[in-house]
Amino acid sequence: MNFLLIGHSVVDKILDNDKKSVKPGGVYYSVVSFLSQLESEDKLYLCSSIDTENELLFMDAYNKIERDFLVYTNSIPQVELIIHETGERKENYSLIAENLKLPAVNLNQFDGILLNMISGYDLSLAQLKHLRKNYQGLIYFDVHTLSRGVDKYLNRIFRRISNFNEWAECIDILQVNESELLTVSDKIEEQNIVEELFSYGIKQIIITKAEKGAIVYLKENISITQIQKDALLVKVSNKVGCGDVFGSVYFYNYIKNKNVILALEQANLFAGITATFSDADDFLNLKKNANKWISQK
Repeated sequence: MNFLLIGHSVVDKILDNDKKSVKPGGVYYSVVSFLSQLESEDKLYLCSSIDTENELLFMDAYNKIERDFLVYTNSIPQVELIIHETGERKENYSLIAENLKLPAVNLNQFDGILLNMISGYDLSLAQLKHLRKNYQGLIYFDVHTLSRGVDKYLNRIFRRISNFNEWAECIDILQVNESELLTVSDKIEEQNIVEELFSYGIKQIIITKAEKGAIVYLKENISITQIQKDALLVKVSNKVGCGDVFGSVYFYNYIKNKNVILALEQANLFAGITATFSDADDFLNLKKNANKWISQK
């Protein structure tokens, strides 16, 4: 199978209590997650940008995938992430990157396309519409930082996404967390928001709920069903990249098996394991860590 992954590469400067660290971030987490799932005949193509100053942070992972659509730019965004014990993290960017350039190829060569809105500016609405018009397969859309506006100091603050109905009309599978869900609609109740989103043609809505696990809403004919799985019970030492891991693992397994339950279980497993990581190199060994976890249970 061939997959196209779209999203900005970002340098993460993480402030977690008294600990400070600089790590590869952004779509990097989606890449390492796909790598933990890919079989020998599979290929992952990355549409992203990188700079020479920071490329060493990313290349241990990026050298293992297809880099046809990875371009070099003068500088990539850096984001300061302030992690809190509870609730959402605070984000402050040093640079807002330009939209990525879509590959000028036959998009229907890909079995699935995952668009992770890492910066919120990864693709424009016009580009997404072009993608939808020219691609017949499933588009997975992680709303991520599209849910956050930007003030004059480049702080990223949750706000209602303008014209989200137009974004939604181009999406097959939507991923949001509980805070992001409130930015895609004027409604407040989860069920009402879900019903509105389905009216735009979305096929699946996935809401990640941190330690409460995740829920997948499906619409069959006129009825809406839901499948929920609890999160892995672990001691949390990392809160960065878990949603990105969840999305990539879910999408790969759903495309492969068309089984929502199995895909959700696998996504919860891998996202839960990443919550135990303390070092960026742990993500490069995600599959090994998962197999170790499974063997001990």
